[in-house]
Amino acid sequence: MKSSRRTFLIGSLGVASSLALSRQGFAATKLEESDPAAKALGYTHDATTVDKAKYAKYNPGEHCGNCQFYGGGTAEFGPCPLFGGKEVSIHGWCNGYVKKA
Repeated sequence: MKSSRRTFLIGSLGVASSLALSRQGFAATKLEESDPAAKALGYTHDATTVDKAKYAKYNPGEHCGNCQFYGGGTAEFGPCPLFGGKEVSIHGWCNGYVKKA
């Protein structure tokens, strides 16, 4: 069967719109402090609330925004490979913190 240009264009538009809509369904989820991985690494959304007695490694000024693992640039939330790509707060902190080089 011979395909026409019109059939091709209609099909292409359908595929393109489906892909655009499906991207919304794959948005990364924000990491909750109650998540088992977050608890294991002492993650908090606000680095100023870190329990310094429990996490002696913490130094004031450390936060996800200046951590090697933070993948969000200057965005308020960004993916972190330590938590399976879930989004962490730029102001957050965890015991896996590594200062950007």
